[in-house]
Amino acid sequence: MQSNFETVSTMELKKYALAHRGEVEPLRELYRRRTPDEEATWFKLPKSKEEEQQQLELFKKMISEQEASS
Repeated sequence: MQSNFETVSTMELKKYALAHRGEVEPLRELYRRRTPDEEATWFKLPKSKEEEQQQLELFKKMISEQEASS
């Protein structure tokens, strides 16, 4: 599996990386696959319970959309 990191699914690669914590290559491949910062959604620390609830609802919506598209 060490030479085929590009061909395995992200979930399989995560499992492998956790099982082989001393290896750097699976982490490099996971890092390569990550969403670029300019495309990522960043959440600020909520200042009130209302903001916390709004962020939670937005996060749930994003997860639902991601699951529906995959």
